Amino acid sequence: MENIEAVARSGRNPDQTRQRILQAAFMEMYRSGFQGMRLDDVIAATQLTKGALYHHFPNKRALGYAVVDEMIIPTVDAVWLQPLKNAADPLQGLIDVIEQMPDNEHKPPEMKRYGCPLNNLAQEMSPLDEGFRQRLDYAFRVWQDVIQETLERAQQKGHIRADVNCGEAAMFIMAALEGCIGLAKNAQSMERLHVCNRGLIQFIRSLQPRK
Repeated sequence: MENIEAVARSGRNPDQTRQRILQAAFMEMYRSGFQGMRLDDVIAATQLTKGALYHHFPNKRALGYAVVDEMIIPTVDAVWLQPLKNAADPLQGLIDVIEQMPDNEHKPPEMKRYGCPLNNLAQEMSPLDEGFRQRLDYAFRVWQDVIQETLERAQQKGHIRADVNCGEAAMFIMAALEGCIGLAKNAQSMERLHVCNRGLIQFIRSLQPRK
């Protein structure tokens, strides 16, 4: 009875209902990909009706776009961008984010099993759907921009060499991070992620001025 009442209350709260749908759709997409996601499974996970789902999202594609905009991009922001923007020591802040990423409270807890939701979806959908491609490209560009700004602040402080191209280094760091997560996913090993991240941190330290 309590469960039924909870569903009824959420049905009277459009924002809460929308959030429940997005969370369920995110998990279905994370496990099965967008193409493998079934709306019937989303409906079953939320215990809502088809009418409630279609009230908020007219079709599967609209729901997928909303998952990117309202679930995946904010997760990237919480895990990667905000810590870098708030770091007093930009270079150490970047290193800290990489070291702490496997245990970050904002990352999906299933990351070892399923990998990075942003990269998974980019590989699956970018060649197939321009709406997905544009959204995912935006997320990657913002991520790269924040890493670049972090490196540029470190450069201004003299913490990395003046000859370092911060834009190129930022793209490499972002790509390496995604590669590290992908290796951990394939091996189903967080230790693989830690080892790969340590190598990336060595690269970042190599950008410092030579003593």
